[in-house]
Amino acid sequence: MGLRENAAAAAGRTVATGDTESDEYTGTTAEPLPDLSDYVPKDGEDWDMVPVHIAWLRVRRDISWIGKGDAYVENGKKKYDFRGYERVVAAFGPITLKHGVSVIPHRVVPSHRDAKSGKGTPMREATTLITWRIYGPKGDFFEMESEGEALDYADKGTAKAQTIAQRVALLVGGLIPTGAPDSDESNIERGEAPVRPAASYLDEICNPHTSAGRLRQIHYELRTTRQLGALVTNEVGDEEPIGEMVVRIGKERAAGGAE
Repeated sequence: MGLRENAAAAAGRTVATGDTESDEYTGTTAEPLPDLSDYVPKDGEDWDMVPVHIAWLRVRRDISWIGKGDAYVENGKKKYDFRGYERVVAAFGPITLKHGVSVIPHRVVPSHRDAKSGKGTPMREATTLITWRIYGPKGDFFEMESEGEALDYADKGTAKAQTIAQRVALLVGGLIPTGAPDSDESNIERGEAPVRPAASYLDEICNPHTSAGRLRQIHYELRTTRQLGALVTNEVGDEEPIGEMVVRIGKERAAGGAE
């Protein structure tokens, strides 16, 4: 019995045999996904009021396994199979409803940085650490953490990182075979992060509202990128090494504040 049949059985429905689903991205036929469009708990059907760890064990038992029914294709050639986000959520969705279990993000800690693809295209890397709360039918819960990482050319990196983190949490927290979950669904070759030019710091350095802590951080960033000796035009129009300029302005503001 496949995923769609398992989901239908949980909802008290049947699925006609021979149904397939076309993968629009790869153009291949993948394992059918469950149809959850009309699934709701039956009227009068009460959940067993068991502790959350028992309800979670029942979810794991009913799901049993999730196959690698999705394929990553590059230039018309399949590179590898994986268990995609939609496949995992489609498997967990009806079974968690059946047992009164909810999976809720409780704490999200994101981080971002600039990156480049192997071809030099600017990208944005998003990494997200999420603490999940697994609630049972009685309202008790336990927590687990997972992390997702994604690269994107536009504004979807954070959303991708969060969906990857959720997929990892469900597969690892549920001990769902088969195979290790892939951490990326797109085969992007990572390049080196771009170095910020020294001159781009001038507005911040000259801004009287820039804190002393930020000036020290700028000095550190310039030192790590070996740009302390880069010549820039300072606030009076003279050329000056940017590292010396940061130190000088920091001392001037410290002296002015002490008066």
